[in-house]
Amino acid sequence: MEEQEQGTRSRVLKVDSKESWDFHVNQATIQGYPIVAHFTAVWCIPSVAMNPFMEELASMYQNMSFFTIDVDEVKDVASKYEVKAMPTFLLLKAGVPVDKIVGANPDEIKKRIQSLAQSNLTDIP
Repeated sequence: MEEQEQGTRSRVLKVDSKESWDFHVNQATIQGYPIVAHFTAVWCIPSVAMNPFMEELASMYQNMSFFTIDVDEVKDVASKYEVKAMPTFLLLKAGVPVDKIVGANPDEIKKRIQSLAQSNLTDIP
């Protein structure tokens, strides 16, 4: 995990390889945690601007896994999920994509993540 300026550990995990993606998706699935994956690129200003927002969401939703994936570093994962624009947010449940949001739209992203969190609660017997 990368360190933030404040010296606190980031709750958003940076995925830097397909192996890392597969491992972390598997871990989240075992734990029953839905995943919010932020596909980004260092040259994409709207993507980079979403990083603090992702941290904020990650601290609000402790029972979810938040990942950030640089599309230029991990091309195979980006192409697997047909990520063509940045930022793209992919929501997964049990390792399977259930929603995709393209563009920096904090209100919509927050609404969809809230919905994913609530649907996850109803799955618990």
